[in-house]
Amino acid sequence: MDTEQTKVRVAIVDDEQLVRMALRLIIDGEPDLTVVAEAADGNAALTAVDEQRPDVVLMDVRMPGRDGLSATRELLTRRPAPRVLMLTTFDSDDLVLGALRAGALGFVLKDTQPSQILDAVRTVAGGNPVLSPAATARVIAAATGPQSAHARDPSREAARKQLSTLTERERETARAIADGLGNPEIARRLRIRVATVKAHTTNLFAKLQVENRVQIALLVRDAEN
Repeated sequence: MDTEQTKVRVAIVDDEQLVRMALRLIIDGEPDLTVVAEAADGNAALTAVDEQRPDVVLMDVRMPGRDGLSATRELLTRRPAPRVLMLTTFDSDDLVLGALRAGALGFVLKDTQPSQILDAVRTVAGGNPVLSPAATARVIAAATGPQSAHARDPSREAARKQLSTLTERERETARAIADGLGNPEIARRLRIRVATVKAHTTNLFAKLQVENRVQIALLVRDAEN
């Protein structure tokens, strides 16, 4: 079997060459991962993705020209769309939330340990979100707080209407997800089995027409602000 074909293909998008070099060294040092493209801005990222068809795009948020948010929105309209993992610092919370609303599967901080970045790439490649509960709660709170543009978003009523279709248990599960809890913690809070939490979460994806847990959390926050 061709091992190159079994590797997770990664594109790195960042305007800082040193960051791209460091990430390439980290990723290419793994037997199951390979960097197939680099780009320094959002426009170059779109071209690189179209040419190389990576599985995962590590996308910087703030870049000159076309930023990571705009590029992510367009990338996620591709079929098939790559998995997008945002690279960020906490001073770009609003942009990160915009990307997560668009369907990015998560974010990692630029000062994250290399081993955690690698784990994040693998997790996202599998279609699963990478969302540290504490970091997620902090980012969501920052982007939906009283001073945030998201808090004034006219989608509040739409979010409330969507949530009104849920059962009581599903609403409780959605609230726990918005609090940044994982499945075991939700099970303990609601005094139900983890398998039941997973079933409720699957129902939430279908009823709310979302693709990941952060989008559920954002709907809850939208409805409350």
